[in-house]
Amino acid sequence: MDIVTVEAQQTWSNSFLVALLLFFFLRFLLNLKKRGNLNLPPSPPRLPIIGNLHQVGTLPHRSFRTLSSKHGPLMFLRIGHTPTLVVSSAEMAQEMVRNHDIAFSNRPITTAVNILLYGCKDFGFAPYGEYWRQARKICVLHLLSLKRVESFHFVREEEVSVLINKIRQGLLHGSPINMSEMLLGTAHNIISRCVIGLKGGDEGDDGARFGDLTRRFMRQISEFNIGDMFPSLGWLDVLTGFVGRLKDTAKEMDGFLEKVIEEHMASKCDVQSKQGNDFVDILLQLPSDDMLGSELTRDNFKAILADMFVAGTESVSTATEWAMAELMRHPDILKKAQEEVRKVVGKKPKIDAKDVNEMEYLRCIIKETFRLHPPAPLMSPRQTSSGVTLGGYDIPPKTRVLVNVWAIQRDPKLWESAEVFYPERFENGTFDFKDQKSFEFIPFGMGRRSCPGMGFGLVAVEYIMANLLHWFDWKLPDHVAPENLDITEAFGLGVSMKFPLYLVPTVYRP
Repeated sequence: MDIVTVEAQQTWSNSFLVALLLFFFLRFLLNLKKRGNLNLPPSPPRLPIIGNLHQVGTLPHRSFRTLSSKHGPLMFLRIGHTPTLVVSSAEMAQEMVRNHDIAFSNRPITTAVNILLYGCKDFGFAPYGEYWRQARKICVLHLLSLKRVESFHFVREEEVSVLINKIRQGLLHGSPINMSEMLLGTAHNIISRCVIGLKGGDEGDDGARFGDLTRRFMRQISEFNIGDMFPSLGWLDVLTGFVGRLKDTAKEMDGFLEKVIEEHMASKCDVQSKQGNDFVDILLQLPSDDMLGSELTRDNFKAILADMFVAGTESVSTATEWAMAELMRHPDILKKAQEEVRKVVGKKPKIDAKDVNEMEYLRCIIKETFRLHPPAPLMSPRQTSSGVTLGGYDIPPKTRVLVNVWAIQRDPKLWESAEVFYPERFENGTFDFKDQKSFEFIPFGMGRRSCPGMGFGLVAVEYIMANLLHWFDWKLPDHVAPENLDITEAFGLGVSMKFPLYLVPTVYRP
């Protein structure tokens, strides 16, 4: 390649870069002009092109709380080119729901969600409208009702029994056990069996393949990508291979779910011949009137099934992981919890659902865990469908909305000793998960788009925790003191522990 050619390429590259920067600068000026016509909430200073992106750290919920302490409970940001409202107070969250719930009930369509969930044909990320209402109704009435949750108790019993046996086997090696890994596997197996009737662990090729696939699915759905922040640069996600990886995962998941559905249709198992029916069976047995008529295509069907994995596995595993971590940091609370559990269970060979319902202090521990470590610290993102006035400020249409649940539930104005793990604050029935009268405790969301799988996840967490506390005594590895346990967070679909939780169990003998 001669010098002239190299210089020509460099000139072209420089010209392209200048044109690109000029384009973004003009967009920035246009946005400033539009902003001047509205009474927007306070904003931190931002940079051209990237906006406030540089102020969002690896743990956005913490970054936003720091910024909100300076700029107020309503804060307007530009994350790249995406207008974003951050809500950080219970008062503003309540005003959202009480006065503008419909306007705040839409969802932004991200690149990953669009590809992985069949163009948002599920119910969790579907745009607000008639299809979403009907799809949610199907899930609430037929998949996530109290009666249906109770019908899956045998699955929880069997999978938790497997977990207990694995822990007992691990004792033979005499080394600390990776509880994070075990809890994730148990949560995944419970969800997999309830949704498709197949374990996602290592039992057989299909189970192992599905376990790897769903973990990749959950990781990719929360990955950062350029196109969501800078829509005009979405083509870069193609060049980096991000879109290709999403399509590969979507194709593999689609093929797997197709196989599962076809096998369920071919088997035509009699309802009475099975101990329980998974979600695929239930959906296939619904009358056509309950299936949205022609609107519910096979893609809708598969998107709803995929939803269950995204929402279920992560929330159950991270909640139990955080609960055990907090108990290890507070041995007095651990002792009190075990005394309650063991008193209720006595010398029974196994724990049943009625036993768990009597464990009031355990329920307080789980509530306190959800207060300090909510499943979705920024709630699932929303998007305004129209312009609204909130807290005296103008909120434009198509603004992404992030409710900082993590900050609200640690607000010292609302909670005494807000950063302290203190389950007793929930005694006497204080704050119910389903209570939408108060907005200082909203771990499962709020309003129309609150999590319909709350009951499903809660009973799984309660049952797992009851068994762990009854059958074993627990301590940290010898070199780790309770006050030194590393609880650094890792941001993803939810917020899990950055480093695996290793514990040393010993068998409890009543």
